[in-house]
Amino acid sequence: MTLLIISPDYASHLYPLATLGTAWARAGERVVVASGPATADIVTSFGFERENLQLGRGSNPGTIRVEAQPVGEDDALRGFFDATRRGMVDTLRFQAEARSNDLLYNPVEIAREVQRIVARVQPDQVIVDHLAFSARLGLLSAGVAHADVVLGHPSALPVGTEVYGYPPAWPTVFSPAAEELGLLELQCESVRDTFTAQWNDALRELDPAALPSVDAFQETGDVLLLNYPEELHSPARTSQLPPHVFLGSAVRSEAVDPEVEAWLAADSLPVVYVSFGSFLSVRGDVLARVAAALAGLPVRVAIAVGATDPSELGPIPHSWLVRAFLPQVRLLQQAALAVTHGGNNSVTEAMTAGVPLVVLPFSTDQFAGAAALDAAGFGESLPPNTATVPDLRAACERMLRLSFDPSAEQRARLDALALSLAAQSGAERAYAALARVPARG
Repeated sequence: MTLLIISPDYASHLYPLATLGTAWARAGERVVVASGPATADIVTSFGFERENLQLGRGSNPGTIRVEAQPVGEDDALRGFFDATRRGMVDTLRFQAEARSNDLLYNPVEIAREVQRIVARVQPDQVIVDHLAFSARLGLLSAGVAHADVVLGHPSALPVGTEVYGYPPAWPTVFSPAAEELGLLELQCESVRDTFTAQWNDALRELDPAALPSVDAFQETGDVLLLNYPEELHSPARTSQLPPHVFLGSAVRSEAVDPEVEAWLAADSLPVVYVSFGSFLSVRGDVLARVAAALAGLPVRVAIAVGATDPSELGPIPHSWLVRAFLPQVRLLQQAALAVTHGGNNSVTEAMTAGVPLVVLPFSTDQFAGAAALDAAGFGESLPPNTATVPDLRAACERMLRLSFDPSAEQRARLDALALSLAAQSGAERAYAALARVPARG
C-alpha cells in the first residue's frame, strides 16, 4: 500500500499532514510526500519519500522571513503584516483581495503536475491539504479518489450560506462596525464568484465533461477530514457539513531538546508557553506586551519569538527561555497556560495537553477558533492590537486559576477533552477513515 500526501511548502501545513502519515508508516506502508523544497528536511525527518511539487510562490520552513520570499511574495507578506496592525476587518479584506493568487496558483499547470506525480507514485490512497485547490483540481479532473484535510477551524470550509473569508463567529471583544462588516461580506462574495469562475475555467480545460461548481470554496474530496476536536464545534454547524471525520488533533513527535529538558527540570514554578506561530511571531510589539504582562506573575515563561529579535521584548527574567523556535508539543506537556495567536496547530495541541489558552487572534479562521474556545471556557480572547499589559495580565491570571482549580467545571471538561484526544490520535482516525474511501475512476 502507498499513501501520497500533497502539501503546500509551509511547515505549519506539512507537520500535521505528515503526522497523519505516521499511521501508515507504523503499519509498514509506503508514504510519499509531494511538497516544495523549503520543507524537504521535514519530509526527511519523518523518513518519508519525497516528490517535488511547488503549489505556490511562497514557502516557510518553520519561521517566515520576508526577505527569503520571491519578489512579489515579499511585498504581499509586508502588506499582510501591516494589515494585522490595522485590525480584524482590514486583515480579512487584505486576505480576500489576495485569495485568487494565493489559493489558485497556476491551476492547470499544477493540476497536470499532480497527475504526473500520481502516475509515477501509483498511490492507493491520497491525502491533500484542503487549501491546495490547484492540486485538488488535478485529482478531481483525473478521477483520483482522495481525502482532503481542513487544517484550520472547520469554518475554513464554508457551509450553507456562509461565505469563505467572512468569519461565521468571532470573539465578543472584537466589535467592528456594521458598515465595515458589510463591505467585507460584499468583498468576500465577489472573491467567491471570481474564484469559482477561475476554478470552473481550469476544470473545463482539464476535463471538458466535468460539472461546474457553484461555490469552489465548498468543494470537497471523497472524504473530508477535519483536524479539529468535534467537541469544540457547534452541533448545528456540524449537521451542515458534508460526510466527514473529525480527527481531533495531529500532535507530532519531537526530538528531545536537551536545553529545554534542562530548563524544565530547573524550577518548579508553573510554565507559560508563548508562541504566535511561524507567521505572526513577526508581531514583536504584541509579544513584548505579553512578556511585560507575564513578568509580574509567579511563573516561568518559554517564548518562541520566530523572526522577532528577542531584544524587542524588553527586559527578560534570566529564568525565562527565549528562542526563535521551541518544541511546542513538549512544552505544552508541562505548561499551565499558553498564550497564542489561535492557529490550528497551537489550539489542537494545547487541547490535547489539557492547557487553557489566552488567545490573540489576528486573521482568517483564528477568529472562529477563538470564539469556540471562549464559548467552551477553555480560553479567553483579547484583541492583539489594543489589549494592554494589565488586560493581558488579568486574562493570564484567570486562565492560570482555571489550570489549578480541579473543582472548576471547565477544568473537568478540558481534562475530558484531553483524554478523548489522546485516546485515539488524529493519525489513527485518518487511517481508519481512508480505509473506507471508495475507488473512483
